[in-house]
Amino acid sequence: MITGKERIDRIFNKKETDRPACLCPGGMMNMVTMELMDLAGVTWPKAHTDAGMMADLAETSFRTGCFDNVGVPFCMTIEAENLGAEVDLGSKGVEPHVCGYAAPSISEYVRPEGFDPSRGRAATVIEAIRLLKERKLDAPIVGNITGPISVASSVVDPISFYKGLRKRPEESHEFMAFVTKSIGEFLKAQVEAGADIITISDPSGTGEILGPKMFQEYAVRYINQLVVLAKSLGAKVIVHICGHMKSVYEQMNLIESDVLSFDSCVSMTSARSAFKDRVLMGNVSTYTLEFGLKDKVKELTRNCRRSGANIIAPACGLGTGSPLVNIRAIKEALEEDAADADYQN
Repeated sequence: MITGKERIDRIFNKKETDRPACLCPGGMMNMVTMELMDLAGVTWPKAHTDAGMMADLAETSFRTGCFDNVGVPFCMTIEAENLGAEVDLGSKGVEPHVCGYAAPSISEYVRPEGFDPSRGRAATVIEAIRLLKERKLDAPIVGNITGPISVASSVVDPISFYKGLRKRPEESHEFMAFVTKSIGEFLKAQVEAGADIITISDPSGTGEILGPKMFQEYAVRYINQLVVLAKSLGAKVIVHICGHMKSVYEQMNLIESDVLSFDSCVSMTSARSAFKDRVLMGNVSTYTLEFGLKDKVKELTRNCRRSGANIIAPACGLGTGSPLVNIRAIKEALEEDAADADYQN
């Protein structure tokens, strides 16, 4: 019988397998809900600063039959915080979020020497990955990186940042290079600690905001630097970008990740047509997961599979109020279909 790790490895290497994988990476695509916290006996915000609690929450999502992987952290604020932004750690039902920028503009930003993964919550994430590695679960460990555009626009005021991309390209590229190099330090530490897969989520780098030219110039360029780094360290890479992406399909195909992941507003049929030979991930509506019925979740899961998704995943981070029965329904639908004699890969 194929193991979970073997299944995911085969999918990443474009080999046949028994069913699509069911993943929820973590990071921006957080998989933790209040019901899972109660089952684990661990709660936010404490788990954001305690490596053992972080590892326990990630493991609970796997052991309760939700997903084929474990992943940390559960937010996308660690990089920005390490580079000077102010972060509110939230509550049991609210994820951490940036509440103060380090500077109003790039020109006014005082740079630290770089990203120190041994400091603050970054160190918590690294230790949580080590703990998960020691537990020898039949699940790949997914480390999570916030993409360069999203980090940059969380460190300095985003309105000023986006204007600068057009009006001050030289200064913007210098800043983006600094941010990307800093993020790379966190990525490297995660892989060295035991992460098998790195997910880079860059919701602020969407083609809806940047348009094709700037998407290629800024998003693709700096995401690919991180992809190349992760691959050089032996990790597989997923890249997730939010929003409508049809206008930048051509540019997105230049991203060198192993997997491309999409938001629920993207038609998976359209994505499969555009990215014929790519491994695709997505994109069950998180609104339905939180507020819909189990049968509807299964219907959406099957639609994703039939439309060409190789990996089925929530389209974004789970709402913390999402019922466990709905989350489990994704994997249940895939297992039911795989057991069906009429199932076709």
